[in-house]
Amino acid sequence: MEEESITLNNDVETNQQEDIRWYFTLVNDIVIAEITGDQSKICTDVQCTERFRDRLKLDHQTGSLIITNTRNTDSGVYKLKLNSSRSSTKIFIVTVHSFFSVDADEESAFVMEGDSVILHTDAETKQQEKIRWYFNGIRIAQIIGDISNTCTDVQCEDGDERFRDRLKLDHQTGSLTITNITNTDSGEYQLRIIISSNISTKGFILAVYDFPVVEVDEIKRKSVKEGESVTLDTRVIKSPNDLMMWHFNDTLIAEITRDPNKSCTDDQCEERFRDRLKLDHQTGSLTITNITNTHSGLYKLQINSSRISIRRSFSVSVSIKSFGVNVTDSGVSSGAVAGICAVVLLVVAAAAAVIYYRHWKSTQAGQNDVTRQNNPDESYRLEVSIPLSERDATDPC
Repeated sequence: MEEESITLNNDVETNQQEDIRWYFTLVNDIVIAEITGDQSKICTDVQCTERFRDRLKLDHQTGSLIITNTRNTDSGVYKLKLNSSRSSTKIFIVTVHSFFSVDADEESAFVMEGDSVILHTDAETKQQEKIRWYFNGIRIAQIIGDISNTCTDVQCEDGDERFRDRLKLDHQTGSLTITNITNTDSGEYQLRIIISSNISTKGFILAVYDFPVVEVDEIKRKSVKEGESVTLDTRVIKSPNDLMMWHFNDTLIAEITRDPNKSCTDDQCEERFRDRLKLDHQTGSLTITNITNTHSGLYKLQINSSRISIRRSFSVSVSIKSFGVNVTDSGVSSGAVAGICAVVLLVVAAAAAVIYYRHWKSTQAGQNDVTRQNNPDESYRLEVSIPLSERDATDPC
């Protein structure tokens, strides 16, 4: 609840050899508290955002973090890093309830930057209903009767620029889709359905992994060579009720249902993936073995829990094994290239013939000189045997 205190427990005894750092990952990695040896620091306005002024405390025995007088804006992801002989990291999802979300039925999920997330209402809308969506207490979308709008600076009274052009409403159910999610979207989402004087509330907690952009790109973009294996890692721990489906260019190739033994078979998949797919039933990660260039393309993962759906895309590029020849496009057709190669071969052959002819001529000349010295008459006979037309001719080479 707002204005209460919360303790994020380290659960270990610290020693002077350890470095303990607390991060608030709602916007990148902001160091908000740390213990180094016997020295400790709490964030100030210069070191971190205004939101935590005079409300953080550190337990010097354990390194646990205490947040006092909590606010709705304190909702988000907190990360603890321990640097000692063995480094470790802990993640905490904190939700500070506002007054209208106390009795909310909540569900949470970890997502990755760039994912699309659907928050389901599990209801069919009617014209007399009002459906409103809030993010950390700020109204971001609503349906009233048959009119709907999503938050922009002009359309929403409490509009937040961060969601511009990334929110979509399902007019049949009122479900909210957030596309191309970013780490600033971490926090609490509240759904309020108002029918006459009855109000029902549901809560959703989204924690966006704070991987560096380069690491996210490495996870979602894979480059491999033919014959190798590649694993598309979900970076999640599958819950027993989660349904996971893998598509290749919009064709279903593998799935994990509530029955963990059910996955893609030869009858369900295209011929190209026969005996090449392996599923990790703990995480839903997909491995493609003995890959070929026909497997290049877009792979899509959909994770469905009871009220949250996550959609993630992976790009796989398979290259043919080569000998390091770099071919550039010069704008010349393949026929012209073949002709040029033929001419080059002829020139090389002609040059070889010229060299051989000169070598042979030089050898013959040397032999003739020796013969003329030993036998002047024979030398004369050799000389006169050469046609007159060739005696005065210049060297053709």
